[in-house]
Amino acid sequence: MESDKWIVSVEPNQVSLIDLQNQAQVTRRPIKAEAAVMNPSVNILALRSGKMIQMFNLDSKSKLKSHDVDSPIVFWKWTSATNLALVTATSVFHWSTEGADAPIKVFERHATIGSNTQIINYTVSPDNKWCLLGGISAGGAPGVVNGNMQLYSVEKKVSQPLSGHGGAFCSIKLAGREDMAQCLVFHEKKPEDPSHRLFVMEVGRDPSKGAPHRLPPTQIPVPPEAASDFPVSLVIDAKNDVAFLLSKAGFVYMFDIHSGKTMFRTRITQETMFVTCPQASTGAVFGITVRTGRVYRVGLNGANLIPYIVNTLRDNDLAIKVAGRLGLPGAEHLYTQQFEALMGAGQVKEAAQLVASSGSALRTPQTIARFQQIPAEPGAPQPVFQYFSTLLEHGKLNEQESIELAKPVLQQGRPQLMEKWLKDDKLHCSEALGDLIMPHDTAMALSVYLRSETHGKAIQCFVQRGEYDKIVPYSTSVGYSMDYSSMLSQLLFSNPQGALDLAKGLVSAEGGPLIDIQATAEAFLSSNRVQETTAFLLEALKDNKEEHAYLQTKLLEINLIGGAPQVADAIMQNGILTHYDKAHIGKLCERAGMWQRAAEHYSDINDIKRVFKNSHQMNPEFVVTYFGKLNREQSIALLKDMMSRGPSNMQVCVEVAKKYNDELGSEELVKVFENAKATEGLYYYLGAVVNFSEDPVVHFKYIQSACMLGQFKEAERVCRDSNIYKPEQVKEYLKNAKLPDPRPLIHVCDRYDFVDELTEYLYLNSLLQYVEVYVTKVSPAKTPQVVGKLFDLGANEDFTKRILMAVGTSCPVEEMVEIAETRNRLRMLQPWLEARVATGSTEAGTHNALGKIYIQMNKDPKAFLTNNMFYEPKVLGPFCESLDPSLAFVAYKKGAGECDDELIKISFTHGLFRDLARYLVERQDLELWAKVLTKEEGDEGDIDSEKEAQRRQLIDQVVEWALPESESADEVSCTVKAFMAADLPGELIVLLERIILQGSDFSDNKNLQNLLILTAIRADHTKVASYIDQLDNFDAKDIALICVSESHMLYEEAFTIYVKFAKPEHTTDKDEQIEMQVLAIGVLVDFMKDLDRAKTFANQVDEKPVWSKLGNAQLEEKMAADAILSFINAEDASEYVRVCAEANEAEIYAEVIPFLKMARKNLQENLLDTELIYAYAKTNNLTDLEKFVNGPNVANIQSIGDRCFSEGLYNASKLLFKSINNNSKLALCHIHLEEYREAVAAASSANNVSTWKQVCFACLKASEFRLAATCGLEVIKYPDHVDDVVTTYSDLGHFDHLVSLFEQGLGLEDAHIGIFTELGILYTKHVPEKVMEHCKVFFSKLNVSKVVRACERARLFKPAVYLYMHDKQADNAVKIMSEHCSAFDNDLFLDAIVKVRNAEIMYKAVSFYLTMHPLLFTRLMEVLEDHVDHSRVVNQLRRTGDWALQLGQEYMKSVQKANLSAVNEALNELYIEDEDYESLRKSIDKFQNFNMIALASKLATHELLEFRRISAYVYRCNKKWSQSIELSKNDRMWKDCIDTANESADEETIEELLRFFCETSEKECFCAALYTCFSHVRPDVAIELGWLNGYHHFVMPFLVQNMRQTYERLQVLEKRTAPPKEEDAQDQIAQTYGQLGGFGNGMLMLENGGGMGGMPGGMMPQGQGGIDMSGFGQAGMQNGMPPGGMMPNGMPGGMHPNMSM
Repeated sequence: MESDKWIVSVEPNQVSLIDLQNQAQVTRRPIKAEAAVMNPSVNILALRSGKMIQMFNLDSKSKLKSHDVDSPIVFWKWTSATNLALVTATSVFHWSTEGADAPIKVFERHATIGSNTQIINYTVSPDNKWCLLGGISAGGAPGVVNGNMQLYSVEKKVSQPLSGHGGAFCSIKLAGREDMAQCLVFHEKKPEDPSHRLFVMEVGRDPSKGAPHRLPPTQIPVPPEAASDFPVSLVIDAKNDVAFLLSKAGFVYMFDIHSGKTMFRTRITQETMFVTCPQASTGAVFGITVRTGRVYRVGLNGANLIPYIVNTLRDNDLAIKVAGRLGLPGAEHLYTQQFEALMGAGQVKEAAQLVASSGSALRTPQTIARFQQIPAEPGAPQPVFQYFSTLLEHGKLNEQESIELAKPVLQQGRPQLMEKWLKDDKLHCSEALGDLIMPHDTAMALSVYLRSETHGKAIQCFVQRGEYDKIVPYSTSVGYSMDYSSMLSQLLFSNPQGALDLAKGLVSAEGGPLIDIQATAEAFLSSNRVQETTAFLLEALKDNKEEHAYLQTKLLEINLIGGAPQVADAIMQNGILTHYDKAHIGKLCERAGMWQRAAEHYSDINDIKRVFKNSHQMNPEFVVTYFGKLNREQSIALLKDMMSRGPSNMQVCVEVAKKYNDELGSEELVKVFENAKATEGLYYYLGAVVNFSEDPVVHFKYIQSACMLGQFKEAERVCRDSNIYKPEQVKEYLKNAKLPDPRPLIHVCDRYDFVDELTEYLYLNSLLQYVEVYVTKVSPAKTPQVVGKLFDLGANEDFTKRILMAVGTSCPVEEMVEIAETRNRLRMLQPWLEARVATGSTEAGTHNALGKIYIQMNKDPKAFLTNNMFYEPKVLGPFCESLDPSLAFVAYKKGAGECDDELIKISFTHGLFRDLARYLVERQDLELWAKVLTKEEGDEGDIDSEKEAQRRQLIDQVVEWALPESESADEVSCTVKAFMAADLPGELIVLLERIILQGSDFSDNKNLQNLLILTAIRADHTKVASYIDQLDNFDAKDIALICVSESHMLYEEAFTIYVKFAKPEHTTDKDEQIEMQVLAIGVLVDFMKDLDRAKTFANQVDEKPVWSKLGNAQLEEKMAADAILSFINAEDASEYVRVCAEANEAEIYAEVIPFLKMARKNLQENLLDTELIYAYAKTNNLTDLEKFVNGPNVANIQSIGDRCFSEGLYNASKLLFKSINNNSKLALCHIHLEEYREAVAAASSANNVSTWKQVCFACLKASEFRLAATCGLEVIKYPDHVDDVVTTYSDLGHFDHLVSLFEQGLGLEDAHIGIFTELGILYTKHVPEKVMEHCKVFFSKLNVSKVVRACERARLFKPAVYLYMHDKQADNAVKIMSEHCSAFDNDLFLDAIVKVRNAEIMYKAVSFYLTMHPLLFTRLMEVLEDHVDHSRVVNQLRRTGDWALQLGQEYMKSVQKANLSAVNEALNELYIEDEDYESLRKSIDKFQNFNMIALASKLATHELLEFRRISAYVYRCNKKWSQSIELSKNDRMWKDCIDTANESADEETIEELLRFFCETSEKECFCAALYTCFSHVRPDVAIELGWLNGYHHFVMPFLVQNMRQTYERLQVLEKRTAPPKEEDAQDQIAQTYGQLGGFGNGMLMLENGGGMGGMPGGMMPQGQGGIDMSGFGQAGMQNGMPPGGMMPNGMPGGMHPNMSM
């Protein structure tokens, strides 16, 4: 674990990656490695296997680097995101992730931290100039571990040894210093000194900047019980300048780096944290324990640190410094006391420094007031300025301090100080501070407003500074909304450019325009601002949306009509607008003489033709480009139209045809030019496309037009280079055209093989000079065809010869000869051929033709065939066969192997065997020999007799003539090999005997002697022995190996060879003689398997290698005793491994001892000594065994001891294990020998848990309970082995002893949680009465899950509930109490139910109480009121029964305040059932979340009046006026009727009620209704009803009141419409001018959009002959005005769009 991101675990076949920042997600990768470490910052994994290290990038899944180190790596660690440190036994290397460099050596390990030191840490300083390597080693006394560190300076390349266990680098900010201090924090513990000390010293500081920081060493308070403890890591909390020291025993020490003091110490675990790393974000430390692999996180608890220092450490000075530096609470009273003391003593500067270091404790307005009240001393600055200066040195001022400092500074006219402080971020920006600065510096105030997010005033600053373009981006970025329309209206007349900038920003704002584009454009135009209008619309319409088509059209129109067509042209040129009315704009462009733009906008071909009448005024490039916008038919039509207007358009039409040839089609274009009879245009057009076109018509027409215009060179070029035209068509045209220059025709006929027609055309047209030109310059290779045609035409033979001589060597010979031969004109070629030979020609065809001529003419053919080197034998050979076979043989022989088949055939056919035999011997070709010597079988498998006779004649010629004549050894050797290959052993033996035995130059030839013997081995075994005796010059070893091969098995002959050549007369070298003897005995033992004869032979020669060979053979045959004697005679111990194995298998331990002693004289091998010990043990020779073991030996005593132990040789194994102090195995030996006390003593010495366990179980089985308990206490110290102890004791039935053992275990010093847990489980099984007490006493040390399961199995539910509750498993506790009545306790249940995590349990508890404890249900619901869904509970009560609802009535009343429909409906039902109408009415009034209509319908027919009134009331609340009034009518509740009608405010309802009262003669009710519903009754209705029914007196109050109200309204209206007095009008005009921008203080009212909208009526500009904007008001508005007379977004309604500006 290198950081808080990843934990990497290396497993046997994979590497597991735990992502700590992704919910500990585990990723497993199939990687085999010894170690792996993850980069702390990026996903780069380093792997180590043996001496190979690699880096992999997990994101890109690629290997970054790989390297093989020279020595093993003992420690490695990432020191940064780009560097991996590698520590070997002697050196430290750094390996960078960047580049491809190998690891770089940084320094050598110091002698004090040598190879006997285990490296546990390595770190590098932040500036990479200092390195610290740390490790541990065994001390002088038992249990003492020394710590050694090496501090290395990279710059000075020197090292300093340190005595300590841990250290780290950090950077801290010291008071009074500008630069950071790079400090080394390390632990010191010298071997001779028991004290532990902490050092903090600065390293690497430039001496010119002052002395380095260094603290005196401070004592580390190590607890007495941890005297032998030592640190394993020191980790820096860089966030809080705190150092954490973690020890082997699990202690954590926390130090303040600035003072070196210890702030806290505690023990967090019993295990050792073997790896730690810091968490940069929080400053905490992560650690992983060794055995259990638990991950711990240790961090600073800021809320409790200062109180702990004050109350426990009682170090007020440390508390003040730490609290001030880290801003922690808890030291406020200390700061206050010290502050008052300093102020009382008049120490103003010290008091200010205290306030600055106190964090926020003393930085209050009261403190500022205290300093302001202190009078200044003469010549000294004011105390308040000293205070603020001190605060500025320490950091940033708060809001109140910034304001109080700004007041005097601004009063003194020193805003530059404020600017500096703001730039250094020393002041807290607020609105009040900005208000103070605003009168002095607008830019600085703007900066303050921006930082304090006072958006309104920031925008006011933008306006004052004229930075209108910044308003919208700023307000959009901060999400501030305002009335832009009024601001824009105001700026339009005071600052048009500012209005334009603002409008651009508003219309370009993110999220869409903030103003109406059309209305804004109209406002600009109403001021005759065409330029600004154009600029605004360009910005507004830049997105080119379809819905802006109308505005796009108007933008172009106002510029085209308004005298700025160049602007419109530029807009259209940029192509940013595409949705305008193109037909309309096209007409305007045409009127303005902008022909090109008009053409761009037209789509009808007639319009386009009309515009293109002016094409001469258009840019030719435009014309050409324009055709690309037309379809094919339009383009052709327009081209025809332009071509019809005369040759002036021909050039541009040619350019169009060139560019759009593919689109328009060459066929149509050709027709256009041909119809216009523009041959020249056609020529130029086709000349541009012919090189790229693949249309045959194009090429043909181009050739035709070129010929017509006399451009013969172009015609010739195309005929020569083009592959597209149709050759027949062009050939016929050119022949018929009869051009004066036939070269185009020559090229066509030459390329497409019309040579005969060309020759005939030129010959018949008397163009013979062109024939000669053709064959000499154009195509000499076609000369044979031309000559052949001339032969056929009967041309002059001299002319033909002249042509041949002119062509010379360029004419192909073979084709020419073939044509001459077919026409019987070969001899005519003799002069031409001899001329070619004379020029040095080596062409085979030339010489073949000459050879044929000479052979026919019998002109010394044999000399030609023998001496000429260039003819082809395969050509002349067959030519000669019919004339002279001997000449054919000479020709074939000249082929040097190419014509061997033909040569053999002619020799066999014509009986040329002697010549063939000599040829075969001279050739030395085995393949050729095989062709003549291999027997050929007939169709039925019989050998062809004729072929066999011919073969025999050939062999006789070879033996009799060819081979005896030869003096070449190679020829003889090759001939012999050929006979061998042909499988002719009999003939070969005869041949070889004639050569070797009958005397010749090759009689002593070793190869031939070898061959003779080998042939005899293959063909006649009986002759081999005689040949061995007669011959002496052959390869004995090789021949002997062939003799003993499986295919021959001539063992005696081989043995004879070895014995013969082992004699001195044949082999003089002694070593070679011995080698032959070894090979000879090898034949006896390996092939003949005659060990007795071999033993006799060994005794005869008596050589050690022979005895060794014999011994190996005897070993192979399992004759171990004889083999041992042979090896002893040979003094050969090389096969000691096999000898030992065979001796063990044969169990001849006494016999093998002499061999092992002999072997030990020359060899020091582990196996020899081990087997000798084993032999002593097996022979029970314990005396010699003990003597040997105690003497010098290299035996693997551990393995042989295990072997003896496994075979039951316990006495021998006891001696062996005692000699190597293997007390674990020694204890087991004592057990098997039933020496139990000695076994316990040995186990104590071994102190190994497995040994303790085995001894314990053995003593237990032997009923040695006291000894078993002694061992058992040692075993149960280890949690992993507790279960084995319990299982063994239980299987043997010793339950009391088991309980007693664990009770004793409670008193162990390192008793762990497993002991307490297992004892609790045992109590549940065997002593249940002790369970509850045990759980209460030792709850914190129990594994609750195990104990509680045991309690449940033993049905001890009360202890189970207790454990669940204290373990915060309230769910399970409630479940147990619900299911088992014996465990139920109401108070405990209520305490648990509110703590459950599964809400379903609460609802199960409701059912449980309803069923089992109904009287306690109300109390339960009081507890659960804030935790359950009351609607669900009510539904649960309904399902249970009506009695449950009655039972829960009090509960529902208490929760009705939540206004839930289910609760309201249930209570209403209960009220109805109890006929409690008052409670029902209150419930309806307060809580209306239920189906009110359903309730009203239900109560409408209730028998009690009050409930029916409630029904009417409910209808009335739901505005069901008619139903409510009908119910009240039926019950004659007239007042309810009148109140309901008045509340409805519906004239028809009220009128209907009034008529009802008249019909029922309820006069008083009629009058009361008029009074109550006065504001809703029409006077005519009241008068009508009163007149019809005679209720004049009852209607008169209504009429009087109505008249009074009418009078008052008319009076108010008259006052409002009265004309103003003259003075009031002048005041109003002045007020209007005062509100315009540019008057008064120049400030715009930004936050009131309604008051700045319009212009005064008299300020409207008069018409000046501008642009008619009548179209602007038509889109979406009637008559250009929206309803209400105001434009959208606050534009003034008085600016009518039809008014010209």
